[in-house]
Amino acid sequence: MSILIVDDNPVNLLIIEKILKNEGYTDCIKLNSAHELFEYLQIDSEEAMPADVDLILLDLMMPEIDGLEACRRVQEKEHLRDIPIIIVTALGDSNKLAEALDHGASDYVMKPINKVELMARIRVALRLKFEKDWHIERDRCIRYELDLAKQVQRSVLSQPVDDDKLEIRANYYPSSELAGDMYSWYKIDESRYGIILLDTMGHGISSSLVCMFISSVLQDTIKELVDPELVIQELNRYMSQLGNQDSFIHYYFTAIYMVVDTKNKTVEYVNAGHPPAFLFHDGDQLEMMDKGSCAVGLFEKIEIKKARIQYKHDAQIFLFTDGLLEMLEEESEEGSLILKRELAECRNSGCEDLIEQMVPEEKRKQQEDDMCLVMVRTK
Repeated sequence: MSILIVDDNPVNLLIIEKILKNEGYTDCIKLNSAHELFEYLQIDSEEAMPADVDLILLDLMMPEIDGLEACRRVQEKEHLRDIPIIIVTALGDSNKLAEALDHGASDYVMKPINKVELMARIRVALRLKFEKDWHIERDRCIRYELDLAKQVQRSVLSQPVDDDKLEIRANYYPSSELAGDMYSWYKIDESRYGIILLDTMGHGISSSLVCMFISSVLQDTIKELVDPELVIQELNRYMSQLGNQDSFIHYYFTAIYMVVDTKNKTVEYVNAGHPPAFLFHDGDQLEMMDKGSCAVGLFEKIEIKKARIQYKHDAQIFLFTDGLLEMLEEESEEGSLILKRELAECRNSGCEDLIEQMVPEEKRKQQEDDMCLVMVRTK
């Protein structure tokens, strides 16, 4: 327990040190000025070194640099802001004391020092610092776990595909550490791929856990069942297991799952309450992929109907989440209309990141929802 005593009067230093040591606080450092305080805390150091200090007892009236300026300088350093400062002063000016509190002091004690009052205020300050330190350490542990969870979550996202029959890639801009959007694709056989994009309810930890749960069953479900109607039905069965009837919580996600068959030149899909995907084929023909079912997980049993699109030569499909539509939306025009126009203009531009091309960086920094765009192109 390290306590700094800062006072230009040697007698005051000895008195306060004596009181503290009698109460069991033996690690006391006496400093004669604000300059010595700054030197001890290495305030002018280029590197922000954490200070092993639990409390500062600071005289208000000192030559050259007074307690007000000392408080201000300490508070300027982010790594020192959590050290409580108790002003010890004979000055009875309430305006000065209020100013000291505004500059970062946590409390004050009047001279001549009352031992009982001083120790009571020290105990309160140290207790608050202990609680604050506990929360800081707790936040650090949570941050570490969130970073680990983010890495795990990113690792399950599918890697781009570019072979002689099909190209699949994604642009992804999560709004927070843990995201609620997820995309995956799996090769079923030599001519077929199963592709899914989903957007879970909410944000943060709960939505990311739902994503990870679905990810754990997705590959086997798609490769065993293949058919869009059967896959969505099975995913709905898994989601119904997460329902909590006692608290009336329903976890759900919207999704588009499709099977692209390059041999028979077909796209079979189910849109489960998701923003309609755009399918450009054979030039500029556009199909809206909007048929299927309600969101997955809303009800124990849902009615599902798959749709089928036939193309003759080539197809280019764009799946996206509503976060992208919200970023594109303007007062005079819906986001889906803007996106349709943008994709029609730049879909053959060869740009690797269409979200970056369509949404300015300043606007991306303000996003409140995950943005995801999956692009599929047959060859």
